[in-house]
Amino acid sequence: MKKTVIELFAGVGGFRVGLNDITEFKESGKAIENRDWDFVWANQWEPSTKVQHAYECYTKHFGNECSNEDISKVDASKIPNHTLLCGGFPCQDYSVARSLANEKGIEGKKGVLFWDIARILKEKNTPFFLLENVDRLLKSPSKQRGRDFGIMLRTLHDLGYSLEWRVINAADYGAAQRRRRIFIFGWKSTSKYGKSIHKQDIKKYVYETGLFAKQFPIKKYSNEDENHEVNIIDYVDTVDMTNHFKASFETAGAMICGNVYTSKITPIPETPITMGEIREKRNNLQDYILDDEKADKFGYLRGSKKILRKKPNGAPYYYTEGAMSPYDKLDMPARTMLTSEGSVNRSTHIIPDKETGKLRLITPIEAERLQGFPDNWTNTGMPERRRYFMMGNALVTNVINRLEPQLKSIIENE
Repeated sequence: MKKTVIELFAGVGGFRVGLNDITEFKESGKAIENRDWDFVWANQWEPSTKVQHAYECYTKHFGNECSNEDISKVDASKIPNHTLLCGGFPCQDYSVARSLANEKGIEGKKGVLFWDIARILKEKNTPFFLLENVDRLLKSPSKQRGRDFGIMLRTLHDLGYSLEWRVINAADYGAAQRRRRIFIFGWKSTSKYGKSIHKQDIKKYVYETGLFAKQFPIKKYSNEDENHEVNIIDYVDTVDMTNHFKASFETAGAMICGNVYTSKITPIPETPITMGEIREKRNNLQDYILDDEKADKFGYLRGSKKILRKKPNGAPYYYTEGAMSPYDKLDMPARTMLTSEGSVNRSTHIIPDKETGKLRLITPIEAERLQGFPDNWTNTGMPERRRYFMMGNALVTNVINRLEPQLKSIIENE
C-alpha cells in the first residue's frame, strides 16, 4: 500500500516534518524531504486572523497542496484518497445531539473539529489515522470525566475503526521539551493489520506489540498498575453517552473491536536533550536580553505570591502560586512551551545568555529546536511574536519521526 497522507489542522507542518525527517530546506524555502511519505493534501485555516501566517509558512516549504478554508465547509468527497490521515486538533466539548428527524445518526456540537475528522474518515474510508491532542482530553469535561474521549472512541468504533492511545512526555524519550501529549493511532478493523491485532490479547498489545509499545518502550506490566476495562458499546449511541457516560481513562490503552482496555504505564526514560544543548551559540543576541524593567516583572511573575481576590459572588479567597527558579536550568529539558512564549508571562522561558551571562528570552530558533523543527523554519515573513505562537501551538516532531519506521512497516505491509 502506498504511503499517501493528508494533514489536517496542519499548522506549519509538524507531522510532515516528522514523517519525512526534514532537517533543512533550500534557499528557496522548499523543504528537503528525506523520506517518501506522499502528502497529497493538507488543510490549514485560522479563523481568528486575517493574515494566514501558518498557511503561508506551510506553502512556502511544501507548495500549494494545502487548502486554506474552513475545514467544516470542505467537501470531503473532493479530498484525495489517502492511506493515512494525521492532525493535531483542539480539545473541545464533544457532546452530541439527535438530528431533527430523531433518527439514530448524531451530529456533533457545532465548531468541534473532531466531527470533521470523523466526517472525512467516513467519506474516504481512510485505512489509518494518527492524531495528537492535549492529555486533558482523557479527563474532559471536568464535570463528567472521560465522557468526551468515550464519545470519540464510540464514534470511531461505529465507523469501523480500532485504535490505541498513549500519553507521551517527549523528554522521556530523548527530546528537548517536557511536553505531555496524547497520540492516537487508529486502523480499519477489517484491514490486514487489524485482523492480525484482533487475535492478540489486548493487554499484550498495549504493553508489548503495539505501535507505541515498540517505538516508546515502557516497563513490563505489573499487578500494581492501575488498569481496567471501559464499556462503550452497551450504550444505545453517543447521545446516550453524552447524558450518562463517565469513565477513567489512563495514560495508555486500546480499543479493539469495541473492547476498551486502559492502563497507567511507566516509561523507560532516555537521556533528553537539554536547554544548554539547544541554546544558540551565536553572539549579539542583545535584543533578547532582559532590561531592568522586564527583569523585575519576570522576578515577580516567577516568584511566590498570595493575592486576595473575590469570587463572582463576592466571596473573598486567596490566589497562591509557588516560586519558580529565576531562570530555566541549562542541564534540563525545557518546560512545556505555550503560545505565549516570548511575552512577559510566567510560563515564558528565561535562560542565561552564552556570551554575556545575562538573562534573556529564548530566540525563535531555540523555540523551533524545542519542537524539533529546522532552524528558521518559521522565518517566512511573519512577525516574531507569531513565530513563537506557531511553535507553542506545534507538536514535538521528534515523536512523529520516531514513530515513522514502524508506521511505515504497518502501511507497506497492507
